[in-house]
Amino acid sequence: MKTEDIRSKSADELNDQLLQLKKEQLNLRFQKASGQLENTARVNAVRRDIARIKTILGERARAAAASK
Repeated sequence: MKTEDIRSKSADELNDQLLQLKKEQLNLRFQKASGQLENTARVNAVRRDIARIKTILGERARAAAASK
């Protein structure tokens, strides 16, 4: 997922996507523990996507607080 795509979404969409990614992360952890994980690179990709979304949500929150 690219940063431009994330920035173009609303806060509600980002929160929904964040929830989806956290569920996927949980499923990947279970697959890894049971030895069924095939695409190990997906674990890091999901972690980075979660971090990107949280970073942009934080930036927006700080900008809203600074404009008050």
